[in-house]
Amino acid sequence: MIIQASLFLIEALTGFLTFALLLRFYMQACRVSFNNQIGTFVVELTNWLVRPLRKVLPGLFGLDLASLLPAYVLQVLFACAVFVLSGGIAMEAWSPEVLIPLLLWRGVVATLRLSLYLLIGALLAQAVLSWVNPYSPFSHPVSQLTRPVLQPIQRVVPPIGAIDLSPLIAIVLAQLLLIFV
Repeated sequence: MIIQASLFLIEALTGFLTFALLLRFYMQACRVSFNNQIGTFVVELTNWLVRPLRKVLPGLFGLDLASLLPAYVLQVLFACAVFVLSGGIAMEAWSPEVLIPLLLWRGVVATLRLSLYLLIGALLAQAVLSWVNPYSPFSHPVSQLTRPVLQPIQRVVPPIGAIDLSPLIAIVLAQLLLIFV
């Protein structure tokens, strides 16, 4: 029971911080302004980790690797913690040549999975805000975050009766990707 509680706490903490780091990464990639409540929260939460990394880890093609790399490393560390705390399934049987690539791959998959969950959450927030309060302070940053995903769908599927179905289609496609990831 203590192991389950420990895994739960580790998962909650690493998941929350990874989510914030990925949100910072995607906000920068989509050119979302950080001059809003969401942006300020994300920057304040992640600056202690991202700022020192920026000095040694430059961006690549305009992408902020100093935000993406710690998100990935957190997921690898979580995979290691799960492996160790769950008994390692006869740790002696695992050679480092097999175990290390497996844990690194697990980190990639977990980071992709969290990215898809972030996308689904942003799409849901954007859809709800567009119906409830399109002039909310959260509306513009969320709309900027989802625009790169929704624009190609909107070119193919026009609004039907003034209702935009592109968020629904994007959510279904993201869930389909989750099945494969």
